Amino acid sequence: MKWGLMLVNLGTPDAPTTAAVRSYLDEFFRDPRVIDIHPILRWLLRTLVILPFRSSKSAEAYHKIWTKRGSPLLFHGLDLVEKLQRVLGTDAYVQLAMRYGNPSIAHAFEQFRAAAIDQIVVFPMFPQYSSAASGSGIEEIFVQAGRQWNIPTLQFVPPYFDHPSLIAAFADVAQPILAEMRPDMVVMSFHGLPERHIRKSDESEGAHCLRSEACCNQIVPANRNCYRAQCFATARALAAHLTLMPNEYRITFQSRLGRTPWIKPYTDLAVRELAERGVKRVAVMCPAFVADCLETIEEIGMRAQEDFLAHGGEQFRLIPSLNSEDVWVQAIVNIMRDSLLPILPVPYEHTQPVS
Repeated sequence: MKWGLMLVNLGTPDAPTTAAVRSYLDEFFRDPRVIDIHPILRWLLRTLVILPFRSSKSAEAYHKIWTKRGSPLLFHGLDLVEKLQRVLGTDAYVQLAMRYGNPSIAHAFEQFRAAAIDQIVVFPMFPQYSSAASGSGIEEIFVQAGRQWNIPTLQFVPPYFDHPSLIAAFADVAQPILAEMRPDMVVMSFHGLPERHIRKSDESEGAHCLRSEACCNQIVPANRNCYRAQCFATARALAAHLTLMPNEYRITFQSRLGRTPWIKPYTDLAVRELAERGVKRVAVMCPAFVADCLETIEEIGMRAQEDFLAHGGEQFRLIPSLNSEDVWVQAIVNIMRDSLLPILPVPYEHTQPVS
């Protein structure tokens, strides 16, 4: 039976124009999982502060990274779909879906329905779980599936932040660059979140997350859904695979917005501090992003590099993301294979019929 694979990423505007970016940001910032405050306050913040002042600035940033093929996030995703389709063969039907913008999740469901596909595997393109990204995408999938009369069967790939194939894929891309550059420091920069998001994910009702400097040093029941803890786990696994010593890499968080506290340390401040204390060569990996986008290319590859060099650094390198590399294609297959096995207390053939 033919089955569907939905690759879900965050999204991108249709064009690097103020109007297109405003439309995209409007959809993004009206999401209560992104701005988790009272609806009236969220409306005021979105309509009176974010959209009027951020749309044109973001459009300028998108213009810097736009290519003849359009948005990097989109064309890398489409290239990945094409490669996965070839690997998985005719039994599978692969679709790219964006939580915000196009191609939409609703469009993906339309394509699956037209192809008579009723069994769909959802692969979030977010290795680490966060309610603002993974959670929002999964919720929208349920919403769109629920609007159909014949609801398809859905399977979701869980967070794969430390899956050996993900780690090996990132390391495979990074190793040749690190060997050539021999950086003094490797910065692993993850997307940031407000601290309140981390506290809301704390399964111990506030007793664990952000309560100590060591709260993310290992995954325990209390922080099993903590984005920051999962980022730290990704970084530890990557460092081990790349044979980096603790003093040879740093974990940081980028893309903060507004005045509320976000998870630390901050990438922009860390990069500047490294340059000011005499670190000359820095390589940056972004292991929360499986495809290069505005946050990697412009924020890190342009702005962070400029800041590092302006404060005394000599060499700065953004390591490309996984994009549509063959090693990432195979990693997705491996992650699906390992994640979608049925969870049974005993082997099915050993169960006894109910009398």
